[in-house]
Amino acid sequence: MVVAIFGKTFSAVHAVYLQQLMDKFKSVNWKLMIWEPFLRKIEDKVAIKSGVTSFTTHEELKNNADMLFSIGGDGTLLDTLTLVRDSNIPVLGVNLGRLGFISSISKDEILPAIDRINRGEYTLDSRTVLALKSPQNLFGNFSYALNELSVTKTDTNAMAVVDVYINDMFLNTYWADGLLVATPTGSTAYSLSCNGPIITPGSENFVITPIASHNLTVRPIVVPDNNLIKIRLGGRNRQYQVGLDSRYKTIGMETELIIGRTDFKFNLIQLPHKDFFSTIREKLLWGKDKRN
Repeated sequence: MVVAIFGKTFSAVHAVYLQQLMDKFKSVNWKLMIWEPFLRKIEDKVAIKSGVTSFTTHEELKNNADMLFSIGGDGTLLDTLTLVRDSNIPVLGVNLGRLGFISSISKDEILPAIDRINRGEYTLDSRTVLALKSPQNLFGNFSYALNELSVTKTDTNAMAVVDVYINDMFLNTYWADGLLVATPTGSTAYSLSCNGPIITPGSENFVITPIASHNLTVRPIVVPDNNLIKIRLGGRNRQYQVGLDSRYKTIGMETELIIGRTDFKFNLIQLPHKDFFSTIREKLLWGKDKRN
């Protein structure tokens, strides 16, 4: 078994948990690949088994790793998409951050999680990936998101005016601070904070959610993810900011955005007793009621 390790930040308070992880890898005789910038941050603070290799690109990871461990929070896990891409390498999120919604394994669950994976006691939860199909090179050669695409105004004094079309059929004009197109994974993130619905993974939908809509009758809408969503921008804003998860670019008002789904999925490692419904109850306190 070859396991890739990805992380972005390192805190001394987490050193003990990272050391436990490294020691466990050694005991189960797994080979390690560590993302090179993360390796530089931890190599003087954590004892790492000999023979560890490093990687920096998708090409170095593809066909060389059996799975990837994301060490950090949900933001760290979202960034693994740029490395995993269409390789189908499954990802396990080890939460050293705060909420840890999709990074579902807490620091106290690391060791039994590895034992279960070593025994093959896990399943894969395939998540839809969103694609910005046009303009093609706005985010280089990787225009995809696991959570959402966001379009937000850059001028704080003027509302965004966003025309949306579904398969070239006019849907609505949104007067708001911006607009989100979220996957089921992203439905519990930015979209949820804008009163969007919770969508279960595997629903094969996108949710279109306005950000601070100026019209009380406008609400989020759920559409099948096999549709193409077209966005045209207007209003007094001459520029808008487009986000794919945590990556952002500035575009002119004349830029037309076309969004769809990819032909590949992002595979999350799902351990026993760790399902979507238990996660929203635990992490989001969904349905929390003292009568229960």
